[in-house]
Amino acid sequence: MAGNSNLASAMEAKQDEFYTQLRTIEDELRHYRKHFKGKTVLCNCDDPFESNFFKYFALNFNKLGLKKLIATCYAGSSITGTQLSLFGDDTDEDRRTPYKAVVTTVHDATGNGGVDMLDVAELFRNGENELERLEGDGDFRSPECLELLDEADVVVTNPPFSLFREYIATLMAHEKKFVIIGNQNAITYKEIFPLIKRNELWLGYHSGHTLFEVPDTYGIPDFYDKSDRQKLRSNGYIVDENGKLWRNLGNICWFTNLDIRKRHDQMILIRKYSPEEYPRYDNYDAIEVSMAANIPMDYPGVMGVPITFLDKFNPDQFEIIDVTQSWGTSSTKKYPRQTQVSKNGKRSQVTKLNDGAAIRVSEPPQGKTYYIVDGESYIKVYARVLIRNKNPEVAEK
Repeated sequence: MAGNSNLASAMEAKQDEFYTQLRTIEDELRHYRKHFKGKTVLCNCDDPFESNFFKYFALNFNKLGLKKLIATCYAGSSITGTQLSLFGDDTDEDRRTPYKAVVTTVHDATGNGGVDMLDVAELFRNGENELERLEGDGDFRSPECLELLDEADVVVTNPPFSLFREYIATLMAHEKKFVIIGNQNAITYKEIFPLIKRNELWLGYHSGHTLFEVPDTYGIPDFYDKSDRQKLRSNGYIVDENGKLWRNLGNICWFTNLDIRKRHDQMILIRKYSPEEYPRYDNYDAIEVSMAANIPMDYPGVMGVPITFLDKFNPDQFEIIDVTQSWGTSSTKKYPRQTQVSKNGKRSQVTKLNDGAAIRVSEPPQGKTYYIVDGESYIKVYARVLIRNKNPEVAEK
């Protein structure tokens, strides 16, 4: 929960410098290798001095069979100087300048018998690869960066969390293939969910808590003792042995529109439908399925499942209908203002039932928040994706 809170606060504060670990990148991208062969890959939110995305593709350039690797970045990386120095004598001001790095060859340029980032740096120095300052600030929406986007076949990066909607819209407008990191809650954005529903966007392989390096300027709250690592960890902060600051963010996942094997795995369904186990929503023509593992094999109608279901979604097995958000189209009724009764009994007037699926209950639940409308009690469930099984089992006669 600390990770979820950290992500929400970071988005609100527009703190977008979350640097992805190389291991996180390797674990995901090993599933996409066939998609990179002979392609131009663009990392358009990635400082070539600092980015592990750039490092991954540069060091695997030949193994992946890339045609070209391009990386661009915003001005002013806050963790500048901790990774690769391309010139050795570059100043702090130079390192905060937005660059375009273009790699077309990677080989042993230093003569040490292997290929590493020192060779990559040398290939920039001797002009075999191109490194030059951008005219603007490196924003992915700038004209010069959009030209590079049009040149690319596949985009792979960790875009700014606060600009995720606009970033996806840019990729779709330019008809690009991509593999990017984002917040799992983006599934319910009105700009993102329709793409998922139309099978133009889906989840990659890994999701959940993810560790990112962040600038010291994001800082640990003053009331934390930096040496109290156990307390820091419980609140989503980590200071490693080198003094670097990390934050553990919850609900992180990969979004892609590249076809991957996982997307065609069939879910094994073992539960059978019964009205007692699967209550109906009061404001959606669907039943509540609280866990994806509990999807009944024999139910032909619409079901509401947690958004984490999309990690297992197979378009041949299921159809996506809608999402239980106020901007959706499937709600069957609107409630007047409701009385919300919190866990501790506090009452307030709200309209929250209209932004989700509601279940009418015969008795107010103990120890849980509930809502009262015209003398009836309701509970509200978390955001649900409405789905239908395309091939439900036929009950035996």
